[in-house]
Amino acid sequence: MREQVWTSPRCPVARTIDVLGDKWSLLIIRDAFDGIRRFGHFQRNLGVAKNILTDRLRNLVDAGILSLEPASDGSAYREYALTAKGRDLFDLVISLRQWGQDHMYEPGEDHVLLVDRETDAPVPRLTYVTPDGAPIHADDTRVRKSGE
Repeated sequence: MREQVWTSPRCPVARTIDVLGDKWSLLIIRDAFDGIRRFGHFQRNLGVAKNILTDRLRNLVDAGILSLEPASDGSAYREYALTAKGRDLFDLVISLRQWGQDHMYEPGEDHVLLVDRETDAPVPRLTYVTPDGAPIHADDTRVRKSGE
């Protein structure tokens, strides 16, 4: 595994950005959630240069977000699969999608929509709640520093 350089060793956001902070890594993860597993399919879907894709895939494997596995069809190819650690990024991808839907389109502009596989209904808005079920927002939180 490559040496990791923490932007801020005590901040979980900074550590995450150090691993996922470029657009190609996030788009690879998005595509993996959409079922893409092979190098060539990632490359065609993203239009990214092969050397950049190779580097980002290697970094995601080294970080334990993707694993490299034998092809599911028994061919000589290898496939990339989300690990449990990678699947834990689902909320992040949902948050990015929902923020983009809210802020990156003009009213009425067409865009892709994430829907439930069985019902075809749009996935509900991701929200966070307190242990008693009350909605929680940024103004309701603070960061507690170590030693407080």
